[in-house]
Amino acid sequence: MDFSLFYFASAEQAAAEDSYRLLIEGAKFADQHGFKAVWTPERHFHSFGGLFPNPSLTSAVIAAITERIQIRAGSVVLPLHHPVRVAEEWAVVDNLSNGRVGISFASGWNSDDFLFAPENYAHRKEVTMRGVETVRRLWRGETVTFSGVDGQDLRVKTLPRPVQRELPVWLTAAGPADTFRLAGERGAYVLTHLLGQSLELLAEKIDLYRRAWREHDHGPDAGHVTLMLHTFVGEDDKAVREKIRRPLSNYLKSSLDQVLGLMQGAGDKVDPRDLTEENLDALISYAFNRLYETTGLCGTPGSCLRMIDCLRDVGVDEVACLIDFGVDFDSVMASLKCLEQVMLASNDRTHETLQSEDISFEEVFDRVATRRTLMNRHSHRR
Repeated sequence: MDFSLFYFASAEQAAAEDSYRLLIEGAKFADQHGFKAVWTPERHFHSFGGLFPNPSLTSAVIAAITERIQIRAGSVVLPLHHPVRVAEEWAVVDNLSNGRVGISFASGWNSDDFLFAPENYAHRKEVTMRGVETVRRLWRGETVTFSGVDGQDLRVKTLPRPVQRELPVWLTAAGPADTFRLAGERGAYVLTHLLGQSLELLAEKIDLYRRAWREHDHGPDAGHVTLMLHTFVGEDDKAVREKIRRPLSNYLKSSLDQVLGLMQGAGDKVDPRDLTEENLDALISYAFNRLYETTGLCGTPGSCLRMIDCLRDVGVDEVACLIDFGVDFDSVMASLKCLEQVMLASNDRTHETLQSEDISFEEVFDRVATRRTLMNRHSHRR
């Protein structure tokens, strides 16, 4: 299981300076401790995520301060951009990072965002898929013809040339099974979440994705599924729950549409116009408890490790840990150290002893650390 960091801060909860500090220091930690990637989003005109209007900008910063970690967009809303501009900007980041770029493309849903390209809103999904293929072609160095001034054909080959020959591409799948199938058909990876879908439904969609991947002969690896989860790990479950209750509840409240998605995933239907303040508080409380207990990576290392086992069983390849939902900087950085324990233990067979022996997670982690030290010494002698 790969572990990554994912950012989607609410501007209502923290100053931009504090959020960007967590972005930078979290990326440095992840780079130094074996995490797979750092993801930043594209979001416009809303406090929920609005600190990240352009992931190529944040990714360029991350490229300059890291050495190993992958740098990804989660997501580029492609109908808002010209494909040439996307290829140019991200080729710069690929050069700055020496070939560590990846992009998840989304079609968008908020009509206000389409201020940038109102003509694309009605057919945004089709525009997205055409745009993905165009960006891929430009990335490879192909010359692509566009309509220029007065409708004249203009042949374009973009610069700078990227380091990677092929651009790693994800499709952002908010829930519909068709997006999973389409990603498999196109040979793209998948970025998804559990807002509005259960693990059981996700397992069915991942199976659909794998089948489509194989049927279209995209290689033996059967693709890659990245799952975004709100994440906070600590040594004591009660302390963790109380530490994150208020900031996470306020975070959920800052985007009512997302909270309603949680409710709909549980089989309920909610009309926002019917919500009183009391209704809203009850809804947020429900959403918090559901996220903490079943759709997030929150709690102790041991409980989070069991969640990772469940995710592995349904076919998830990577957990993108959303960490910037309003908890104070020092607490989040301390949580990352516990998250590292989960990452190390989850990818070592020793963690199976949690289920078979009456020992603590800390003992399991000590065994993992000891084994890795011995392996490193043996490798050094060789």
